[in-house]
Amino acid sequence: MSKTWILILSILLFLILTFVYWKLTRGYVQRVMGEKMWSHWGNRTFYWTNVLLVSGSLTVLVIYLLKGSNIIDF
Repeated sequence: MSKTWILILSILLFLILTFVYWKLTRGYVQRVMGEKMWSHWGNRTFYWTNVLLVSGSLTVLVIYLLKGSNIIDF
């Protein structure tokens, strides 16, 4: 597999994982924090930092699992 395909796969996987994690956690976080606290930018920034950190970590984990099972080669 060329490096271009691996990069495209990684970006696509990151975007999909970010979307799924956001869909699963947004309602819960809003309910727990309350509408007033959710409207503050600091709280949203903290939430999105966590979303991106979790999605990035899961992307790295999935890519290395695919590499370990010899599905992709880099």
